[in-house]
Amino acid sequence: MKRIRIYVDTSVIGGCLDDEFADESRALLTMARRGEAVLLLSDLLLEELAKAPPAVRSVLESLPERCFETVVASEESRELRDAYLAAQIASEASKNDAHHVALATVSRADIIVSWNFKHIVHYEKIRAFNAVNLLQGYNTMEIRSPLEVVP
Repeated sequence: MKRIRIYVDTSVIGGCLDDEFADESRALLTMARRGEAVLLLSDLLLEELAKAPPAVRSVLESLPERCFETVVASEESRELRDAYLAAQIASEASKNDAHHVALATVSRADIIVSWNFKHIVHYEKIRAFNAVNLLQGYNTMEIRSPLEVVP
């Protein structure tokens, strides 16, 4: 069975330690441990986690290497991020959120999972990201919260 490739942003990792989001965030990591999914971890996520409290940073340390794939920012991902910014889907202040979507798109993730309901997991934002993706020659991206992904 093919493992689903799930791009996770920083909110999912931090969600593991948040009472409101912990169950579903941890269930997503469990899916990876069981071999049902591979988590795509970007250098942007790791950069953001470096600024997080030690407890949040330690969440990923519990995962075996087979559970994740590293995704690296590139000129291609930055150009797609900039197309999102030009389309005013995201502001300069939330350009990292746009870059997460670009990284997931360029790396051909099956889905991006986030708790960021303001800048990523929002009906109008999802439609706009996908419109730009199609205009730029990419596939559309499934964007969901962990609630919609975990069993």
